[in-house]
Amino acid sequence: MSTPKSKNITWHEGQVSRDDRQSMLGQRGCTIWLTGLSGSGKSTIAVAAEKALNERGRLTYILDGDNIRMGLNSNLGFSPEDRTENIRRIGEVSKLFTDAGIICFTSFISPYRADRDAVREIMGEGDFVEAWVQASVETCEGRDVKGLYKKARAGEIPEFTGISAPYEEPNSAEVLLDTNGQSVDESVATLVSYLEKSGYLSV
Repeated sequence: MSTPKSKNITWHEGQVSRDDRQSMLGQRGCTIWLTGLSGSGKSTIAVAAEKALNERGRLTYILDGDNIRMGLNSNLGFSPEDRTENIRRIGEVSKLFTDAGIICFTSFISPYRADRDAVREIMGEGDFVEAWVQASVETCEGRDVKGLYKKARAGEIPEFTGISAPYEEPNSAEVLLDTNGQSVDESVATLVSYLEKSGYLSV
């Protein structure tokens, strides 16, 4: 996704391989990239899915959009350029979690298709699972848990995805979670079923 500025650096390999870590954990590391509008249910599904997998003895971690912007990406705003850098950074972090053998959930609007595809590109084959949390603007605005849509409609939040900034829908997401009518439990069941059938929960 990016070329290091410094040329005087060398990649160092350890003596414990990814296969070693995955064998110890009994699972295959991957990144479940939850993408969708604000209020579509990304964070809610990630939290519920993590709990369901944890109860089955699986090692997981959630990288949530708001949480990441409080630390790692606290210097970024919501301009197109900052959105792209936000996703670039979290793509690199999620790649590290995946290499560690962890099932990593990322919960980001990530509105630009090219940015999501760039993350997929740096991952190994099968490491990136795009999960489109599909919900209409009307559905999300009806929930408006954080009051963001109200502020966006009032012009208080510029470049708000779905209102004054675009959301580019995935072309070929591995998993579709239609939360216009699907419950959280149903979405989690769909996601976990995909992981089971695709061999991520056993190695």
